[in-house]
Amino acid sequence: MSVKAQQRLTQVASHIGSPNQKGASALTAKHPDDIVVTCALRTALTKGFKGGFKDTAPADMLAGVFKGVIERSGIDPKLVEDVAVGSVLAPGGGATEFRAAALVAGFPETTAVKSLNRQCSSGLQAIVDIANAIKSGMVDVGIGAGVESMSTQYGPGAVTEFSDLLENHPESANCKVPMGVLSENMAKDRNVTRASQDAFAASSYQKAVKAQKAGLFDEEIYPVEVKWTDPKSGEEKTITVKADDGIRDGMTPESLGKIKPAFAKDGSIHAGNASQISDGAAAVLLMKRSTAERLGQKIIGKYVTASVVGVKPLLMGIGPWAAIPTALEKAGISKDDVDIYEINEAFASQCVWCVNELGIPQEKVNPKGGAIAFGHPLGCTGARQISTLMTELQRTNKKIGVTSMCVGTGMGMAAVWVRE
Repeated sequence: MSVKAQQRLTQVASHIGSPNQKGASALTAKHPDDIVVTCALRTALTKGFKGGFKDTAPADMLAGVFKGVIERSGIDPKLVEDVAVGSVLAPGGGATEFRAAALVAGFPETTAVKSLNRQCSSGLQAIVDIANAIKSGMVDVGIGAGVESMSTQYGPGAVTEFSDLLENHPESANCKVPMGVLSENMAKDRNVTRASQDAFAASSYQKAVKAQKAGLFDEEIYPVEVKWTDPKSGEEKTITVKADDGIRDGMTPESLGKIKPAFAKDGSIHAGNASQISDGAAAVLLMKRSTAERLGQKIIGKYVTASVVGVKPLLMGIGPWAAIPTALEKAGISKDDVDIYEINEAFASQCVWCVNELGIPQEKVNPKGGAIAFGHPLGCTGARQISTLMTELQRTNKKIGVTSMCVGTGMGMAAVWVRE
C-alpha cells in the first residue's frame, strides 16, 4: 500500500471516534430534495443447488421483485424512468434479460434498464447510481436492484483468465485469488482466531432462527411462485417461495468447531463460518421527498450518502473497516450515532475483525443474523440489506442505519440510511 493510501486509511479510521459537528439531528431533518425510499423488498434467499430457487433463472426472480414493488408501493409503472440492477455472475452482465424482466413485470418500454457489476456490492452500487441520478435531476423516479442465481451461474465459468501482463504484476495477480484463500490470508494476517469466528457464526445462526420464528422477515419478503423440480422424483412442481430456507437451528460454537477447514489443513475457514451459496433478488424504489409527497407515496426512509474505497486485494475482507468511517464522515455523524449496522458476513473472519477494529457494539451488528445464516447471493446482497435494515429500524423504533460489505479484488462499500 502506498504512503498516501496508508495516510488516508489512518485518517478515516481515526474519525470513527470523533463526532462530526453536524450530528444525528441534522441527518434526520427532512428536506424536499431528500432522496427517499418508498419501497424496499426482497425475495426469500434460498440454498444454492437445492433450495426453492435452484431451477429459477435470475431474471425470473427479478421479475418477481419488480412486480412486488409495483404492487406494494402502488407506483404507476410509467413513472419509473430508470432501473439499475447489480449482478455478478450473469453472462453479458444480464443486461438483456434484466430489461426483459422489467417488461414482464409491467414496466412500459419507456422505462430504461441497465446492469452493473461491482462484485459483492453490486446491489448497493445499483441503488446509489439511481440515487445519484435522481439527485442530479437525470430522472425523478427509479429503482435500484440486485439479483443472483448462484445455482445456475456459479462456478469456473465465472472466472476470467488473466493475460501475461496481469499475471506478471504481483498485486494485479492477487485480484484473482479465490475468496476462501483470501479469507484465510486475512485471518492469519490479522490474527482472527477460529474460536472467535465460530462464536460469531453461531450467533448469526441463532439470531436468524429467532427472527424467522418471530416472523421478522415476513414483511421484507415478497413471495414468488416458481417451477421447481424435485431432485428425488424428477417431478416438476409449482411452489411459492416465501421463506429463507438456509437458516439452520441448533448451531453452536461447539458444533461449528467440529467442522473441518475448507481451504487449508491448519486453516480456520469452513462451510459453517462463511456465507452460504444462495439465490435471491431485491429491489428499492427511490425518488425525492417532494416527488413522493406529490405522488402520495409512503416514505419509509431516506438515503444519505455512500462511500467506496480500495484496499489490498489479499486483504479484501477489511473493506468495511475502510468504507464505514468514510461514509460516516460524509454523513457528518459518528459511529455512536448509528443504531444498526448491516455488515455483510462474507466470512466470519473479516466481519469479526472489522467490527472489533471499528469498536462497534456487537448488539448493533446484524440483529437478525446475516449471510452466514441465510446466504449471500452476490449481486443481491447490497439491495437485500436495505429491506432488512428498514424493517428492523421500524420495528425497534430506531433511526439511523449503515449497510456495508467487503468487495472482491480488494474494495469496500458502505451507505448511510435514515428511517422515516
